[in-house]
Amino acid sequence: MSSVSAVILESTLTCPHCGFRKDETMPTDACQYFYECGNCKRLLRPNAGDCCVFCSFGSVKCPPMQQQRGCCS
Repeated sequence: MSSVSAVILESTLTCPHCGFRKDETMPTDACQYFYECGNCKRLLRPNAGDCCVFCSFGSVKCPPMQQQRGCCS
């Protein structure tokens, strides 16, 4: 019996500038490097060492990181 867990595709992004939160569906075929906050309109970019905005500001890491294979590999 395999213990493969399902990949979560929903994540709540939290803007580090204004604290605005929004639920988003993560792409499964590409990293999302940029995200515009729906409140303050600031353009979010991944923190150093993170592959995408979901890994930096999301409640759930991106699908490739959940599967522990590295982003976009």
